[in-house]
Order: sequence, then structure tokens, then C-alpha cells
Amino acid sequence: MDYQKSAYEKWTKNALIERIQTLEADLLRAGENIPQTAQELTKPTTPEDATTTSTTPNDVAGLTKKKKKESKIDPSKYTTRLVAFKLAYLGKRYGGFEYADHANLPSIEEELWKAFTKACLIFPENPDVVNWNAWEYSKCGRTDRGVSAFGQVITVRVRSNRPLPELETESAEADEFNDFADELPYCRMLNKLLPPDIKILAWCPQTPAGFSARHDCRERQYRYFFSQPAFAPLPRNLENPVMRRATKVKNGWLDIEAMRIAAKKFEGHHDFRNFCKIDANKPNMKFDRTILECDIVEVNDAETALPYLNRDEFRPASTSDADLGEKLPKFYYFHVRGTAFLWHQIRCMVAIIFMVGQGLEDPSVVDRLLDTEAEPRRPNYSLANETPLVLWDCIFPREENPEMALNWVYVGEENPFNQHGVTGLVNDMWEYWRERKMDELLASQLLNIITSQADIRLRKDPKAAPYIPATTRLFEGGNKERLVGKYQSLMTKVRVPSPEEAFEKEAKRKGYADVADWREKKAQVMAKAVARAGEPTGGNSCSSGGVE
Repeated sequence: MDYQKSAYEKWTKNALIERIQTLEADLLRAGENIPQTAQELTKPTTPEDATTTSTTPNDVAGLTKKKKKESKIDPSKYTTRLVAFKLAYLGKRYGGFEYADHANLPSIEEELWKAFTKACLIFPENPDVVNWNAWEYSKCGRTDRGVSAFGQVITVRVRSNRPLPELETESAEADEFNDFADELPYCRMLNKLLPPDIKILAWCPQTPAGFSARHDCRERQYRYFFSQPAFAPLPRNLENPVMRRATKVKNGWLDIEAMRIAAKKFEGHHDFRNFCKIDANKPNMKFDRTILECDIVEVNDAETALPYLNRDEFRPASTSDADLGEKLPKFYYFHVRGTAFLWHQIRCMVAIIFMVGQGLEDPSVVDRLLDTEAEPRRPNYSLANETPLVLWDCIFPREENPEMALNWVYVGEENPFNQHGVTGLVNDMWEYWRERKMDELLASQLLNIITSQADIRLRKDPKAAPYIPATTRLFEGGNKERLVGKYQSLMTKVRVPSPEEAFEKEAKRKGYADVADWREKKAQVMAKAVARAGEPTGGNSCSSGGVE
């Protein structure tokens, strides 16, 4: 029983649902009642639900009709090859990139696993259990819940059409194996099986032996997108005079130039402990990181016309963005390039940048937080919203390992119809994009209608307040601002424990004398593991790669 429990814990959600349906159908065919626990799972909660959600034996049997026997592929008849894939995904409906046993939302890795196993590119003993260990799998970044990626890289050892070694001599006189005419169409196969918000963009036919998507990455690039204005601005005559005097920037708008000044301060090698979330389970973690470039960049050709924003009452009177142009809102992104990043580092950096952009903090606050000797503990501020963040690209190889370079072949370069055909990548994404573009268009038209119909100067209700309440509307990257009352400056906020304090507390909770004892024991365990494997340690075990 314990074995069954532990086995089922690692099953994917779809596999568990299919298993339950199969068991219910077996019970019904045997003339038995469905167990009480299963009945409760399908029991409607209201009389109205009963008309639509009640489950009958015929329904269950219909759901679990025996599938046609699938012809299995014999792995022994195929060679394998290590292949690097570049993929993109929109992370809004996923619980992150990495698969977790007890997650409430599906992960990108789970969807990849299902596609690779269904395409018979890998041959796990149990396809229902996500376990990449046997396939030389590696990933470049570990994006969190809701975060997207347009340049994520993974490596997997997959099935190949290359002839088996014993057959090579027989076909010595045959034409040389062609990676495009003779090989399996990996990208096309996977894109047919993946959800519409996950796509394989490219593959590398000559992936170097021993290549690691994580350790061989030289640079990771992130972009965090936002609009200008950040949230719906108020007409000038409704703004509270107290709040108007307290901030330099009109409510809803951002001072892009001030944000740019603050962003530039991140460039270089710094200790970013005040710009990340501390993982108390990693007592050897180092917080020094190198930022190669950091800036605020306008997105070209992304305007969505909301004409009401051009009226004087909504526009900022005099800011560094006086030349806003005719089409509003505008869109920008926080651009950052670095070798590796800490947990939630970019969202912490963006949260501070937004405070600066709203005129709530001076750009010099970045300098103060980077001075960890003066400020060893992070102020307890909220992270920026996760959805606008994108892992934009991963660059290879590291300068010291030029042999690990990747020469990408993008979808369409091997056959143009794989990009522009009826079932091509462009057609698939066009359908996905157009549905959302029409939603945006209709919403913008409705918003323009709403803002043009009412004459708010009439004030027919004599009890209507003259101004909005005196409360700070804080922008944190989401679709709506957060009301925080009187703004508390960043450097006066309560501080979270320093990394050493967090590590010390966790060490004692785990039963160690202190954090030094914990580190010593971990080093001993690692040394024994290395000795058993007969390999040198090599590398920095604390390197976090891309973990946003």
C-alpha cells in the first residue's frame, strides 16, 4: 500500500484522472457501486449543478472506452542523439517551468514530458511519472509561476533515425546521413503535441557531447514589460491636492527617465542580497552577481490607441515624457542582461524601479540597497507581478568553452512550410494571437466609449466627494494599482532577516548546532558522493543560473 501511495504521488494529473476513470469503469462493468470517496468527488453541490454535473455509468464508461492498441516502438532498433532545443512559452496558466509532484497548476516540464513520450522520442519505463534523469536532460532557466520565456533552452537525448552501428558498415556506400532529409522532424513532431502556448522554435543538430544548458550558458536576458501610463490616470480636477503636492509624477504615469537612471545603477558586479528572496535551505549561497546591461527600452509598434488619454486632463502636465506623442498608451520593457540571477532577483529590481518611476523614491535608493555593509537586511517590500516577465534569450557558449557553441536551425529553415504551411508554426501562433488581439480590441473600444459618454462635470449627486481620497496608488506591474494609504518610504520599512540570520535559524530548526555545523555536514555528504562517483567536484555548487 505504501508503495502504491509513493508511486501515485509522482504521477501527472492527467495520468491520475485517467486511472480513476478506468477504475470506475471496471467497477461499473463488474456490477459494483463506485466507492464513497469517488462518489463524493462527482457529487454536485447544488440542485442546479445536479442537472449538468451528475455522472452516470454510461458517462463513465464512455469516458473510459478502451483505446485502440497503440503500436509500440522498439527502442533497441533505434540510435539516440543529444539534442538542444530552443523553446518559447507563455507562462500565465502554468505553475512554473519545473515539474513538482503536488503542484496545483501544470508545469512546462510536465507538458514537455508528455509530448516527448507521446512522440516516442524518449522511452521511460513509466510514461506517467515525470523523470528526466535517464535522458541527459538539462535546462537553462528555472522560471517561476506565471513567468514566460521566448528563448528557453533544454537538452534531451532523443530517438534518432541514424543507422545503428552494426548497420553502418552495410550502408557504407550509401549517401551520408542528412540531418534534415533523413532525421526525424523533431520540432514539427513536438509542436503538434504541445499546447498552443508552448512552442519549439529551433534545434541544434550538432549539439556538443557533454553540453549542459545550465552550466554552458554565458548570458541570460530578461525583459519585464509595462505600459505608460501604468494604470488608469485620474482627470486632474478629481486628484487630491494633498497627493498632487506629495509626488512629482502625475498619478498613473511613470517618469521613464528617472527609471532609466535607476536601472543603470544595477550594471556591474554587486551583492544583490537586497534584491532577491532568500532560500534558507541553501546555506552556501553567494549573492554576488554581474549585470552586463540594464535599461528601460520602448517597445516599437505596440501602441493600442486609447484616444481619451490624449485629453489634457489625463496627460501629465510637465514631466520628462512631455513628448509622449499622439498614440497612447505606450509600452516599455525593463531590459537586463546577466550571467546568472538569484531567486526573484529581477522582480525585486523591477519593484524598486517602479517606486522610482512613480516619484515615490529617488534613483539613489538603488545605491543604498547595493551597499550591503550599510544595509545588510532587505526592506520588506512587495515583488513586482510575475506575468509581464519574460526570459528573453539564453546565449552560448561561455568564453572559456568555445567548443560548446550551438548553431541553431530555426523552424522553417529546413522546410519553409514548417513555418508558413497550413499547420505551420506561424499559422498556429496567428490563431492564438488573433483571439487575444480581438479581446484587446473590443476591450479598448468599450473603454473609449465609457470615457466619452459621461460628463463628469455635472455632479448631479450633491454628496459626491470633490476629490479622490488621499491614498497612494502603488503600481507593482499587475493590471491594477494597489491602494496603500500613506506611503512609507522604502528605507523606513521593517527589515527581513539577513541571509546569515535566515541560515542560522534554519540550521537550528534542522537540528544542527549552528550554520557552520550544517555547512560542514553538507560538505562531508558532498565529498562522499563525489568519492563514490569517482569524479572531481568542479564548478560552483552554489551557482543558481536563471531562476526567475
